[in-house]
Amino acid sequence: MTRLRRAAGLAAALTGTLAALLAPAVAQAAPASTRVPARCAVADTAPTDAEQARLQDGRTAAFTERSGLDGLVHAFPAALCAARGGRQAERIVTAWGRALWQAGVDRAQGRRPGGELPALDDRPLYWTRLAMTVQLARWQPTFDIDRAALRARFEDASRGLDDGFGTDPAVRHVFVSGFDPFGLDTEPRRGNPSGAAVLQLHGRRITLADGSTAEVRAVVLPVRYADFDGGIVERAFRPHLERSGPQAADLITSISQGYPGTFTLEAWAGRARSADPATDNRGALSGGTEQHPVDAPGLADGPQFIRTTLPTDAMTAVQQPYPVLLNTPVTEIPEGATDPVYRPDGPTPGSRAVAGGGGGYLSNEVAYRSNRLRLDLAPDLPGGHLHTPVLTGLPGDQSLLTGPEFEHNEAAIADQVRAILGSARL
Repeated sequence: MTRLRRAAGLAAALTGTLAALLAPAVAQAAPASTRVPARCAVADTAPTDAEQARLQDGRTAAFTERSGLDGLVHAFPAALCAARGGRQAERIVTAWGRALWQAGVDRAQGRRPGGELPALDDRPLYWTRLAMTVQLARWQPTFDIDRAALRARFEDASRGLDDGFGTDPAVRHVFVSGFDPFGLDTEPRRGNPSGAAVLQLHGRRITLADGSTAEVRAVVLPVRYADFDGGIVERAFRPHLERSGPQAADLITSISQGYPGTFTLEAWAGRARSADPATDNRGALSGGTEQHPVDAPGLADGPQFIRTTLPTDAMTAVQQPYPVLLNTPVTEIPEGATDPVYRPDGPTPGSRAVAGGGGGYLSNEVAYRSNRLRLDLAPDLPGGHLHTPVLTGLPGDQSLLTGPEFEHNEAAIADQVRAILGSARL
């Protein structure tokens, strides 16, 4: 059996609903392992963005190879080549995005053994997703496609946006979001403990402080301004804020990596972007600075600052192994003034937002966007933002992807995220 036949066979196994779609690719597989069906071509190269270009570092590709997710990457081109038209292509990329998401969740929760990297590691999902988007960019079908729309569909599905709560009416719903790794230009081995924590929790049940049972569902968001501009936060959170729907949540919180050695619950989310010169994972700037903050595109009218409605007293009682603090400062431009002012106890009336407790970057913005939507759809719902400690412990040897201290810290943060969520009474 040729390599392409093996790839197509694996594709069918991974996405059972696509077996019929993949059959033509199997039937038309050429004997040479580098050939694809005549009606479908895969270019040797394609333009890459700054995020995809980091795959040229051998260490980043190793996260896929050493985690057992490489089968998805090898089989994806054959699956794409089975498509007969644009609608079928959309179904294929959606199914493969869901398969990747489920593989990442299963791996994080110990149900998908493979490779020598630790199970609780968000980096394999991140780098495998990027590798598959490069393959999507190289695909050259004989019919017209909306490549940007296909990538967006794959991204949403591979980040958990298609997944949802179960149907047991006795179980409460907790919806959380984490983030991809970032800061990769200076350290490509970085992970994001928020992503690792939510992968560990997705689909699991926890016991809350009032004795009730809650199911946790999660998404992992990109560190990219363009995706936020395109409404990914609203697409992720809206189904769980519509109170009449079966996916309605009883608590929502966004989670991101924050400060060294401590968890913080952010008392305030600010409306503005003000993080420049810090860039996102594609090297893009927000367009706003502390002196000149800007509103993010696509935001509906709303207050300059939104206060958390999470049960912060209960959550800040969880003090081990890291302290958990309520973070109340903001930066604002007071009414009638032009210069930013740091306020340790929150905003003053009539001020212009510069930064929430989480700054003026995307962790603040996910909190503002999700809670701006909450104000419209479920104003009494507990919602806010949790910052985890910075994940430390990578080995000094740059050739090593992981180490005992890194893995211990990652697990400790994930365990405490679960404990913080479990402290709530709903």
